[in-house]
Amino acid sequence: MLWKLLKQHISVAQLTGFFIANLCGMVIVMLGVQFYNDVSPVFNEEDSFIKKDYVVVTKKVSTLGSISGKNSAFSSYEVDNIKSQPFAVSVGKFQPARFKVSAGLSFAGMSISTAMFLESVPDNFVDVKADEWKYVEGQGEIPIIIPRNYLNLYNFGFARSRNLPQLSEGMIGMVSLNLYISGNGMRDMKKGRIVGFSNRLNTILVPEDFMNAANSKYGDSNEMEPSRVIIEVDNPADERIAHFFNDNGYETEDNKLDAGKITWFLKIAVGIVMAIGLVISALSFYILLLSIYLLLQKNTDKLENLILMGYSTSRVALPYQILTVGINFAVLLIAIMALVIIRSLYSDVLAEIITGFEGNGIIMSCTVGVALFIFVSAYNIIAIRRKINAIL
Repeated sequence: MLWKLLKQHISVAQLTGFFIANLCGMVIVMLGVQFYNDVSPVFNEEDSFIKKDYVVVTKKVSTLGSISGKNSAFSSYEVDNIKSQPFAVSVGKFQPARFKVSAGLSFAGMSISTAMFLESVPDNFVDVKADEWKYVEGQGEIPIIIPRNYLNLYNFGFARSRNLPQLSEGMIGMVSLNLYISGNGMRDMKKGRIVGFSNRLNTILVPEDFMNAANSKYGDSNEMEPSRVIIEVDNPADERIAHFFNDNGYETEDNKLDAGKITWFLKIAVGIVMAIGLVISALSFYILLLSIYLLLQKNTDKLENLILMGYSTSRVALPYQILTVGINFAVLLIAIMALVIIRSLYSDVLAEIITGFEGNGIIMSCTVGVALFIFVSAYNIIAIRRKINAIL
């Protein structure tokens, strides 16, 4: 009876306008979050153990420089110059091994051995659990990170040509390597364990503490200047980085700057799209409040009479609150269905364009939609209650 009395003067056109506008805004916001969540990993594949905003820098090697014996290492002055640049958050040097090392692996009745090289970077650039990425004198195993393409070369090249079994990353991680280290008239064997595979670092990493101790024991006394440095930057899309590298003849490995720029522009584009969606949602929210306020103003006499008859303010406000929450909930459900449909359409297109595209689930975008629903509904409930109190 209360709803039948209060529903008079409801403008279906106004509520329909709010519904459509709010639906458009909600879909735009959720779709922006979902698209970024699906696409960004493709352009910015990060190793779980390496800080994401970093650049590995080398000097360009020219034919003339090779003939003349020009050094391609970074001097202390050059490293300090890089550290002083405004885009550099921190700078680390690759420290090479100054001793000979070879590795052997025995698995499933087969033995593989090869000469290899080792490098280290400061531990603050490596994001591995502290108990996995450490070395103390006398430690049983040395943690190692290797390039993932090394394993791919074995599985899809060497193993297939020799009819050997292919190895997964999990299997490799359970097998210990025999590291044969020699130098300064000494030769020792140590155990190594692979704790990670890198998509972007083309080197074999060991903890810096081990490298310092091994170089001191097995290496020569001549300190080697680094041929590569690793830079953590605040924004990979900063144009000053490219200008600085071009001016000094530096180049980056694995096109990290290009990937960083794409990701940065993707963030900007998604941010603009989400801002537009939020503006549309805010305008639709304003339309709904105006509609409810106008409806309450038209029913002022009825509301006063209901209060005098003993109805509480909360009881009188309840029908309007249920109306707004119901509309918002319907918007959320339809927005989720629209998101699923649109995502299925663009996922098929991206799968054809981008090799290995998988995408992510819709949990994140649905969470954003639910958060918007809760915020808007809570504000509507409070605003309606305050408006009725103000009228009465």
